[in-house]
Amino acid sequence: KSPEEMAIQYRQDAFHMIKYHFGPKAAMVKGEKEFNAEEFQKNAEAVATLSKFPMNGFIAGSDKGGKTEAKAEIWTNMDDFKKKMETFQTEAAALAESAKTATSIDALKPQFGKVGESCKACHKEYKKD
Repeated sequence: KSPEEMAIQYRQDAFHMIKYHFGPKAAMVKGEKEFNAEEFQKNAEAVATLSKFPMNGFIAGSDKGGKTEAKAEIWTNMDDFKKKMETFQTEAAALAESAKTATSIDALKPQFGKVGESCKACHKEYKKD
């Protein structure tokens, strides 16, 4: 594989891992799964850590050369894209910190919402449907 194809695979893998750890938290927030503070915290910490990885896969030329859902606007608006990714990292870290002491899902919902909004802000502008 070319370096560009490897970068695409890298960032897609990182996003898949984020999604994997985001799902159980979302189910608790929606009331589809009973709140488990330890599980929520574990997944929140995983997302906070994983949020730092995707940017490594957005190398020059990785907008071409492989199957990607990344829009070309990432490379033409890289400063804004980086800012949105940093917001995601900040909000994910804040949720992981809140999860350390939370005793109910209601206490976590506002920050969980901020993490979700940071995801949507990026997807809306920079991810193909």
